[in-house]
Amino acid sequence: ELSGALHGLFRVRCFNQDDAHVFMTRDQMQDVIQETVRLFDEVYSVFGLSYTIELSTMPEDHIGTVEEWERNQDILKNAITAMGKDFVINEGDGAFYGPKLDFHLADSLGRTWQCGTIQLDSQLPERFELEYTGEDGQKHRPVMIHRVVLGSIERFIGVITEHFAGAFPAWLAPVQVKVLPVTDRAAQYADQISKDLDGAGFRVEVDHRNEKIGKKIREATMEKVPYMLVVGDRDMEGQTVSVRMRSGEDLGAMSCVQFQALLAEDVRTKAIK
Repeated sequence: ELSGALHGLFRVRCFNQDDAHVFMTRDQMQDVIQETVRLFDEVYSVFGLSYTIELSTMPEDHIGTVEEWERNQDILKNAITAMGKDFVINEGDGAFYGPKLDFHLADSLGRTWQCGTIQLDSQLPERFELEYTGEDGQKHRPVMIHRVVLGSIERFIGVITEHFAGAFPAWLAPVQVKVLPVTDRAAQYADQISKDLDGAGFRVEVDHRNEKIGKKIREATMEKVPYMLVVGDRDMEGQTVSVRMRSGEDLGAMSCVQFQALLAEDVRTKAIK
């Protein structure tokens, strides 16, 4: 990369890639490509990310015949066109062993990041002399796709961090709930709430600092914690929690059971808010 092109979470010492190789027969190619695109749709929609598709064609430095490249490029075109998806041609930017579909994710600021890719490869199975026995009892050469959904997982974390501006939805947030006792008298009750939420599988912290409640709320909001539970004497008496969202919306008092159900539904549906 050019100097300065990567920074922060995008400049890492190493990275992990969710790379997979899928083997298929020639008559399965279109179905497998479409199945992979549907996987991309499912994953990206969870994060509220949209994408554009580039079809990268034969580079100057390649292996395989021109006829084979053109046939594979047509298979990629037909597969996504049949799904009603548009694409643009990225001339000469294919892998040396085959054409590919690159998926460019758009974040909340309109910037695009190339993450997913489907690379069609009929060359490496040939070079490794891979074979399978077909229904006709004869040996045949399979086709392979290289498939990546997220790309570099570390880089994808950087993309969604900037996409959400750190305000992750509740199901994704490192800390989902912050319990804020108003006075020292409510400290034990706050700990019990935290213990109950933790036992239910939620990520929760308690702010026991000797600070005014306004400051605790303000700092939890700046930390972009999705839910804040303010607990004071009245909450202790009624066994309730006063629920506040980082948006500033006050949901009022409710029982701990009601709040757990609210949070559980957010997590179950992977709500983005």
